[in-house]
Amino acid sequence: MTTRPIFDPAAAGRRLRVAAFMSGSGTNVVKLLERASPHYAVAFIFSDTASDRCRGQEIARRFDLPYFAYDTRRFHEKRGIKRTVKTAQGLAARQEYDQVAARLVQAFGVDLIALGGYMSFLTLTGAVNVHPADLSLVDGQGRRRFVGDDAVLEAILAGERELRSSTLFTDLGVDSGPLLMVSDPLPVELPAPLAELKADPGRLRRVADEHQERLKQAGDWVVFPLTIELIAQGRLGLDEQGLVYLDGRPRPGGVRPSELAPGLRGS
Repeated sequence: MTTRPIFDPAAAGRRLRVAAFMSGSGTNVVKLLERASPHYAVAFIFSDTASDRCRGQEIARRFDLPYFAYDTRRFHEKRGIKRTVKTAQGLAARQEYDQVAARLVQAFGVDLIALGGYMSFLTLTGAVNVHPADLSLVDGQGRRRFVGDDAVLEAILAGERELRSSTLFTDLGVDSGPLLMVSDPLPVELPAPLAELKADPGRLRRVADEHQERLKQAGDWVVFPLTIELIAQGRLGLDEQGLVYLDGRPRPGGVRPSELAPGLRGS
C-alpha cells in the first residue's frame, strides 16, 4: 500500500502554509498561533460571519495577520436560499460561497486549511477539523457513533464515562474523514443521576455545554495544534484508502498524544 505524507516539507523546501478558518471565539486558532512552531506559518484568518461575536479580527490584529470575513448568512439571504447542504440548490450555493475562500487559499499559496471552530460546511478539500468526540468509537455497522453538533450531549446520554476530542482530515461527509488524532480522556462528571438529568432537558443541556467547554481546553487545545505540527513535520500520511499513518506506521484508531515524545506538545 502506497502512503504519502499529507505535507512533505523536504519536497516543498519550506514550511507548511496554513489558513485558519473560524466562526466564534477562535480559541483553537489562538492555540495554533501561540505554538509559534518553526514548521508551519498561518498565512491568514478567514471567518464565515461578520458578527461582532466573532473574534477573528481581534486575533488577526494580535498576531499581525491578514483577516477576511465573508458573511454566509448575508450571502444566502441575498439569494433567497436556505443555509443547508441537504438540497442540490443549497449545496450548489455553498460551493459558490466557498469560491471566495478558494481564491484566497490559492493567492496565499496555502497548503492546509485548519478549521478552528468553523461552523459552516466546507466544500474545499485539504482541511483539518477538530470534533468534540472520540471518532474511533463505532456502532455495529461500523459507523462513527458521535458525530454532528450534539456529539457531547449524545455521548453523555449514551452513558459514556469519558469524552475525547478528535482531529480529522475532512471529506464531504459529516465528521467522516480520516481520523488523525484522538485526545486523552476527560472524565464525565454528572451533578445528578442521568435519569434525573434526562427529566430536565435544560439542565442536561447546561451539563453538556460545561463538559464541551472543559473538553475544548483539555482536548481540542492539545490535539488541534499538535495535529498541524505533525503534518508540518511530514509525519502524518494517508494511503489510497484514507488510512492514517504516523511515521509510516498505520494508526486506524488515530494517533494518541501518549505515542509522541513528551516535549512535542509544547514544541
